[in-house]
Amino acid sequence: MSRTKVLIVEDEEAIVTLLEYNLGKEDFDVTVASDGEEGLLKVEEAQPDIVILDWMLPKLSGVEVCRQLRSGPDTGNIPVIMLTARSEESDRIRGLEIGADDYLTKPFSPAELIARMRAVLRRIRPALVDNQIKHGDIRIDRTAHRVWRDENEVHLGPTEFRLLDHLMQHPGRVFSREQLLNAVWGSDVFVEVRTVDVHIGRLRKALKSSGAKDPIRTVRSAGYALDTAKEPAN
Repeated sequence: MSRTKVLIVEDEEAIVTLLEYNLGKEDFDVTVASDGEEGLLKVEEAQPDIVILDWMLPKLSGVEVCRQLRSGPDTGNIPVIMLTARSEESDRIRGLEIGADDYLTKPFSPAELIARMRAVLRRIRPALVDNQIKHGDIRIDRTAHRVWRDENEVHLGPTEFRLLDHLMQHPGRVFSREQLLNAVWGSDVFVEVRTVDVHIGRLRKALKSSGAKDPIRTVRSAGYALDTAKEPAN
């Protein structure tokens, strides 16, 4: 499988360096543009598989870049993730309304960004997504239905596997029991909400079997999350 081509349109050097390092580790083919006009030129030169687009850019804003991409006959289907310091709900809604596929505010976790990229690609361009995903020291092979922590294989039942897969696609995000039921069991299946706790318990036990730290965080009165690596961007 060829490497997934990522275009980063970002003018903050520290963030570019952070993204180049982390995306390079995950074997993405990274190209960088430092302003909006250059970003559009880079898209014309070699159409990327996904664009990571800053909102506030020199020469041409990220909003305008996204709008032009969406209006182009050859670029309208390129996935776009907006990356910005603007965190107001109205800004997020505007970003999505002009065509962004996802929206992540600064500071951010590179691991969460990569997970969101893969989720967007899986939805829009599934042929580009590797069947192996990794978060921290946990690795999943969807094709073989196998899980490793460091170099130790972890044996999971089918439900625990689907739970872990879902949590790894959204590291750091807190899911309620009801959301996990819908995502893992399906909305048309009647299962007691507390069943989630049982399977989370089994998943935790399996992931800690080699003496490693529990990667699943319980958020009181809210649900569960997979802890993210402490790699925030400034």
